[in-house]
Amino acid sequence: MPKPVLADTGPLYALADPSDQYHTDAQEQLERLTAAGRFVAITYSTLAESYTLVLRRLGMAYAHVWLQEILDGSAMINPEPGDYLQASGLMVAYTDQPLTMFDAVAAAVAERLSLAVWTYDHHFDLMGSKRWQ
Repeated sequence: MPKPVLADTGPLYALADPSDQYHTDAQEQLERLTAAGRFVAITYSTLAESYTLVLRRLGMAYAHVWLQEILDGSAMINPEPGDYLQASGLMVAYTDQPLTMFDAVAAAVAERLSLAVWTYDHHFDLMGSKRWQ
């Protein structure tokens, strides 16, 4: 059975925006991920963060098309209450780092489900997440 890779906002946005510095890398990584029989999973909180970036930077029409493509091509994961508690603990543990709740929740979900995270954000390394690449 194919195993998911949990996507962070960075690669999702990079795929959407051809001017993003990681756009080509993200396209190549998605091809490798698919060729390896893996698929993209996204937490609903990461979806909200990513959609907001796409909406603000690329416009409403683009954001609506992007959202439909994401929903059609990805598995969505609803974080559990315990994921938010664990995320809060991570944020308190690393008060010297600008961790977002979005990233901390994704790290908690990744740990609970034993998933690798597709990210360009070094904070996932700090939080102990296994990185996919």
